[in-house]
Amino acid sequence: MISGFENITMATLLLIIVAGFAAGWIDAVVGGGGLIQLPVMLMIPGITPVQALATNKMGSIFGTATSSVTYYRRVKPDLRTALPMAGVALVGSLCGAVVAASLPGSVFKPIIVLALVAVLLFTASKPNVGELTALRHSGRTHYVVAACIGGLIGFYDGLIGPGTGSFLVIAMVTLMGYAFLEASAKAKIVNLATNAGALMFFLPHGSLLWGVGLVLGGANMAGGYLGARTAVKQGSKFIRIVFLVVVAVLIIKLGIDVLNENILHR
Repeated sequence: MISGFENITMATLLLIIVAGFAAGWIDAVVGGGGLIQLPVMLMIPGITPVQALATNKMGSIFGTATSSVTYYRRVKPDLRTALPMAGVALVGSLCGAVVAASLPGSVFKPIIVLALVAVLLFTASKPNVGELTALRHSGRTHYVVAACIGGLIGFYDGLIGPGTGSFLVIAMVTLMGYAFLEASAKAKIVNLATNAGALMFFLPHGSLLWGVGLVLGGANMAGGYLGARTAVKQGSKFIRIVFLVVVAVLIIKLGIDVLNENILHR
């Protein structure tokens, strides 16, 4: 069992704790905390990309579990939708992680950037979207749409990852008609399942840095708890603002990745 502390300085350890807390807060509000957490993990001397991804997932699952419980106690999201959606997402994430072992994420990143730009423009141009829950579907159609969202975004989380929570939130707001607060509450339950699905693949491979993962998880829990309480207190308008900021940062980050991988390094 590898702790991961062998080559870590105190300054790097403190940075991991701060990044874990910040990522937990952002993930609890709207998703996208991996933008902060994963790059810091990659700063650990000697760490491989697979170890960074696996340990990042381990830390994140603590945060999503904490924020899921906090949201459930305060928002009471409908589990009849959230739990089946989470089950499909877990399977999708496991499949995505398997594919990720042989297929570079750079293949999909240009498509993801375009999708994020469309999401940003749509949300910014409709200031009232997501203020109130007004479900677009009922009966079986509602659950089929939920399952499709869970499966597709779960697969994306296992394959690439950044922005999974944000995609879940906007899909539930635009395709299903939930308010931002209700969507965030359900997204945490589904995101918990996608993290678990990816870990089911990474655990047998011995890729986890257990010591670092536990420290990261503790920081994520604290951030997730505070973030969920903040989101519940401030409501859907606050979540919408944070959502727009996180999506804009995602576009910039993934856009730079696309430039580096497909143009500058040719």
